[in-house]
Amino acid sequence: MTFPAAYFDDLYRQDDDPWDYRASWYERRKRWLTIAALPRERYRSGFEPACSNGELSALLAQRCDRLYACDISDHAVRLARERLAGLPNVTIEPRAMPDQWPDASFDLIVIGELCYYLSREATAELARRACASLTADGTLVACHWRHPFEGRLQTADAVHASFDALPALNRLVQHAEHDLLLDVWSKDGHSVAQGEGLV
Repeated sequence: MTFPAAYFDDLYRQDDDPWDYRASWYERRKRWLTIAALPRERYRSGFEPACSNGELSALLAQRCDRLYACDISDHAVRLARERLAGLPNVTIEPRAMPDQWPDASFDLIVIGELCYYLSREATAELARRACASLTADGTLVACHWRHPFEGRLQTADAVHASFDALPALNRLVQHAEHDLLLDVWSKDGHSVAQGEGLV
C-alpha cells in the first residue's frame, strides 16, 4: 500500500504549506542540517523525489548544476515551480515513487519525509532504484520524522534500515534526534577529508 496522489492533493488544496515548512523553526533547522550533512560542496546532478512546495529544493538548487525534483501531487508541483521560478537549473515534474523513478543517473539524491507513506516493499524498491541510479561518487540522503502520526505505514528507523541493507551503500553520516533521523550514504565511502585529499 502507498498513499494515493488524491490524499496529498487534498492537503495542498486546504493549505499550500500543510507541514508549515516556511514558518516552522523545526523545519528550517532540519533543512539546514540536511544541507550541512552533504559531504561535497558541489554536485553535477541532483534528484529530490517528494519535493513538496520546494523549500528544500531552493537550497539544493544552490549546490547542484542541475536539480531534478518531483512530487506525486500536481498541486505540490505547481507550488514548487512557483517557488523556484527563474532558476534555469531546476526541473520539476509530477511523478509517483517508486514506480516512476526517472531513468537517469544522479550524484545527489535526497529523500525526505517520503518513505513512511510507502509500504516496506515499495521502500525497498525505491532504495534499490536510488542505489542503481547513484553514480560511483554520489551521495544519498534520507531524512524522516520519528514521531507517530496518523497514516504512517512504517517508522523512520525501519525506512532507513532499507537503505542500510544495500551492500553497495556506505554510511557517512548519521544524525539521530528524538524528532528526526538523518542518514547520508555513498558508494565510495569517502569522508569529506578523504574527498579533499587531506587523508
